[in-house]
Amino acid sequence: MSKHKNQEETNGNNPFAQEIQEEEIKKEDDATNNTETEENEANVLEELENIKNQYVRLAADFDNYRKRQAQERENLLKYGAENTLKQLLPVLDTYERGMKACENIEDAQKLREHCDVIFKQLFDALNKAGLKKIETTGKEFDPNLHEAVMQTSTNEHPDNAIIEELQSGYMLADRVLRPAMVNVAVNE
Repeated sequence: MSKHKNQEETNGNNPFAQEIQEEEIKKEDDATNNTETEENEANVLEELENIKNQYVRLAADFDNYRKRQAQERENLLKYGAENTLKQLLPVLDTYERGMKACENIEDAQKLREHCDVIFKQLFDALNKAGLKKIETTGKEFDPNLHEAVMQTSTNEHPDNAIIEELQSGYMLADRVLRPAMVNVAVNE
């Protein structure tokens, strides 16, 4: 108690005592604020670290996705024709057998039959891969599907009618791979 009394007496006698007390209170508040600020700063740093880790993981995931897509594209380009080639292998085998059979054939009709079998087999394999022949017989000339390489003046056919197919044209789905080369009628 005597100490407390001495402080009160000292405070009562000292005009700066109140200022000193206010400074001590301010220091205590600053210490408390510093502790809170340090805690807030630690929380913000922890949250920042979590966000940074999420960003790094996301960037790695995207990089892996990009590499996987590039690999799939490469494989598609490299092996995209695999099924078509597998369908063409029997045609190649038939052609080889036909060539061996032609060595002893003197009859042209049998040779023609072998060629027809090979053509049909090849066309069927290509048709399964999506190839379609562009129709020309009896059709009107369509510049999107046909290429007019000849024009014949005639009154026997309607104007712009296809008279003759000079080379077959083909489509893959709705895309023209090669237009049909045709002879087109032109009325006089």
